[in-house]
Amino acid sequence: MTVTTAISSAVDSALLKEPARNSVSRGSTPEVRATVEAVIADIRARGDEAVREYSQKFDKYAPESFLLNQVQLDEIMARVPDQVIEDIKFVQEQVRVMARKQLESLSDFEIETVPGVFLGQKNVPVQAAGAYIPGGKYPLLASAHMTIVTAKVAGVERVAACTPLIQGEVPDATIAAMHLAGADEIYLLGGIQAVAALAIGTETIKPVNMLAGPGNAFVAEAKRQLFGEVGIDLFAGPTEVLIVADEHADPFIVAVDLLSQAEHGPDSPAVLITTSEELGRKVIEHIDTILVDMPTRDYAGPAWRDWGAVHVVETIDDAYTLADEYAYEHVQVLTRNPREALEKMHDYGALFLGEGTCVSYGDKVIGTNHVLPTRGAARYTGGLWVGKYLRTVTYQEVTNTESSAFFGELCGRASRVERFEGHARSGDVRAAKYRGTSLPWSDHKFDN
Repeated sequence: MTVTTAISSAVDSALLKEPARNSVSRGSTPEVRATVEAVIADIRARGDEAVREYSQKFDKYAPESFLLNQVQLDEIMARVPDQVIEDIKFVQEQVRVMARKQLESLSDFEIETVPGVFLGQKNVPVQAAGAYIPGGKYPLLASAHMTIVTAKVAGVERVAACTPLIQGEVPDATIAAMHLAGADEIYLLGGIQAVAALAIGTETIKPVNMLAGPGNAFVAEAKRQLFGEVGIDLFAGPTEVLIVADEHADPFIVAVDLLSQAEHGPDSPAVLITTSEELGRKVIEHIDTILVDMPTRDYAGPAWRDWGAVHVVETIDDAYTLADEYAYEHVQVLTRNPREALEKMHDYGALFLGEGTCVSYGDKVIGTNHVLPTRGAARYTGGLWVGKYLRTVTYQEVTNTESSAFFGELCGRASRVERFEGHARSGDVRAAKYRGTSLPWSDHKFDN
């Protein structure tokens, strides 16, 4: 069943612009779910043969091998302009720096809690990750930076990356980004068939342990259905932007920034919360003007019409409270004191503070990860980061026999309260061996 939600706020606000639609789907349609389920089942049964058939059906592409070899990669890299290569390398270094700093914030440790009892923690990377780089209308090569670079910094040994043809053409720049990011395998393959092949494995594609990267509704649903068999980064939906602005904000910049995210797709919400009615009205006027000849108005226009909203609130604290209720993916703060949002806001995927930055920087160039929670998921999770590719595991060792005997007796008592006799006996035998106590359930004697 598809669950829908609408914002119902305790904050009083005047709506200068209401969305034409008032609810956001939190799940796939029955048709999408059924299609994805059928494709996954077929690939599970027929492997490469099914993958090739679906690729032919959806992308008109069915080569002998979807894996790009070194000769093909060299040809593709040679076609990409030098400036594009330089820009990709620079942006990937920004992502790499951020991911390395995140990795440094995670530490392994070992502590001795009582004599001879050692407890430890290790952060261990998954062995294989799949990165899905979408195609569609836009070649989202930045997604290669976010998924592949971050995985390699985490220490993932094998990263298998997929991207589809775009309108029948090889997306050279995207593949260059995947290659430069460090992908170990690059498959020219997209859609349900790509993520299913990565998760399940086929005759020619080894399975991975987790999937990362955005995609359309079918890709998102495929990740949802495969979750558990493999790990995933996020349950992703249409991108979202919310701007908090006061009377000091530039209404033209606010309008441009709202439309910059609305162009992602006709279902991408763009919301302004402001303390200034005058600013709100000017933003609406600018948007109406800009949309007339905006090249991506076929997406941005419907997104603004159907999902765009402008709220006017009394105070900036009210604005932050209402913004938290939206819990949007991207929150841009265009106020006199933008950094106060770091203290006063709680539920968001990423904050963009002040006029000097914008969501587009995060999407494309600045180095923070753009794979972020949508549809209210920011209430319980952050976005993709180096830690998503790590498993925090624990270990324990008891080298002191007296401590082991102590825990053995404690384990026996605690386990029997819960009626776990087998657990209790594991403790009993250590108390008996190391402290010489008798076993009430056995005549066994230990040779000490």
